[in-house]
Amino acid sequence: MKVLLVGSGGREHALAWKLSQSAELTELHCAPGNPGIARHGACHPVRAEDGEGLLALAHALEIDLVVVGPEVPLVAGVGDLLRRNGISVFGPSRAAAQIEGSKTFAKEVMRAAGVPTAEPMSVARPPCVVKADGLAAGKGVFICHTQGELDGALHSLSALGQSIVIEELLEGPEVSVFAVCDGAHAVPLPAAQDFKRAYDEDEGPNTGGMGSYSPVPDIDADELVDLVHRPVLAELAQRREPFVGVLYAGLILTGAGPKVLEFNARLGDPETQSILPLLEGDILRAFAVAAGGDLGGIELSATDDAAVTVVITGGEYPAQDDSGSPITGIDEAEATGALVFQAGTALRDDQLVTNGGRILNVTAIDTTIAGARERAYEAAARISFADARYRTDIAREAAVV
Repeated sequence: MKVLLVGSGGREHALAWKLSQSAELTELHCAPGNPGIARHGACHPVRAEDGEGLLALAHALEIDLVVVGPEVPLVAGVGDLLRRNGISVFGPSRAAAQIEGSKTFAKEVMRAAGVPTAEPMSVARPPCVVKADGLAAGKGVFICHTQGELDGALHSLSALGQSIVIEELLEGPEVSVFAVCDGAHAVPLPAAQDFKRAYDEDEGPNTGGMGSYSPVPDIDADELVDLVHRPVLAELAQRREPFVGVLYAGLILTGAGPKVLEFNARLGDPETQSILPLLEGDILRAFAVAAGGDLGGIELSATDDAAVTVVITGGEYPAQDDSGSPITGIDEAEATGALVFQAGTALRDDQLVTNGGRILNVTAIDTTIAGARERAYEAAARISFADARYRTDIAREAAVV
């Protein structure tokens, strides 16, 4: 099977690494990819949002399946364009991707499906949560305990030029739950937890994600998919907007039970980097049959191990990206047994350099979360570039459970 993977981040590097292990893969291509992805397949200079360019590339390469990693091309309808022109796609249509592209749409679907979620507020007053209605690269959610925090959030959101959603502030641990979907059926993946805040102790602004671990102790992913994903799938199918791809629910475990904070229309980043190394099944086969509309008989079992991912960023992230700083130590980190997934990197004169905000993801696997955490930080410490920074508390609390 010839596969075209769309995207260029750490999630896509993890996907390329896992897809390359499939016995059904004959060729792996990526657009646009990155230097890490290039170790697993051929990279092509076509932007993820360039639907016409992706279509031309897929036809030229005689691609059998396109796997779309990021949310922006999905919400823009790239999958629809490819499907209309005879290309099989793992990723939702533009209509179904509105589950992520519009918080308002997602709330309507959840209400119709009877899925528990945060209650909307008609007036912004603390404590509350304010969100951009549309996509904001993981940086459009503000938790406001005080009026000062609320004023700052509203100012930041006004710069995005989007409508906003105001919700009650819910308390409890958060968990990310994913399911591979064919429009009607859902196959759960191991649950994960990510760390969105920029600094230790969950301080600082929201980011795209500073680390993750999987599985999450005492979380039954199958149970949560029954509660949340399958009713939403049924509701979308009833609206003739069937969801094909990975449906991702961000949940908060309140005293009154699990409630959905948000839905996403793709795999999480950096949760993917912790989940995929644990999977025993063939994800290419699962993606292909889901794209064809029939997940019957597919299982994606996981090992009993745990994985922890530490994200290494530029010094000013998320306020500013880093570009052109030479990166050293990846080989030494990988020599410890860790996986290093590249996210914001580029090659300049055969030297790997920084090219983004989140630069690298270091993932380690062990029989326990504590062991995986120790190994991930041991590997991360071997990597260096100017002003490199990472949180030191990823999975710390889970490691002592």
